[in-house]
Amino acid sequence: MPTFTTERRVPFSAEQMYALVADVERYPEFLPLCTGLTVTSRSTVGTDETLIAKMSVGYKSIKENFTTNVTLHPAENRIEVRYLDGPFRHLENRWRFVDVSGAPSQSIVDFYITYEFKSALLGVMVGAMFEQAFRKFAEAFEQRAGVVYGRPTVASV
Repeated sequence: MPTFTTERRVPFSAEQMYALVADVERYPEFLPLCTGLTVTSRSTVGTDETLIAKMSVGYKSIKENFTTNVTLHPAENRIEVRYLDGPFRHLENRWRFVDVSGAPSQSIVDFYITYEFKSALLGVMVGAMFEQAFRKFAEAFEQRAGVVYGRPTVASV
């Protein structure tokens, strides 16, 4: 089963990066392969929020839709995504955001995803493209943070 994981140190706080990833409706504006996203329901338990989200992805002539259960844990700066319906046999995605000790306004973005397509042919056709897109996800969110929060300034030594 294909798995991709990365940790990236970014010049934004964990809270800022969490907010960007939690704002799923904005994904089509900047996320590779994402052509549409609709939240079909929301529920809240304590401080956690659960979304049912339908995402459309596309590359050239290949277009797919899938539905996920997205659980937002703001108190822990953590997001979990579970697969509900679509072209996958399995899809699990996790995000974790941790402030860097002693480095104000810096954090580590921890991204993990594992997936398997129902169709082996689809897996072969889009597998390498998905891997490339996942490699760009953390970078896409960092670039989005620069747009939303402004580019960080580098202190002179």
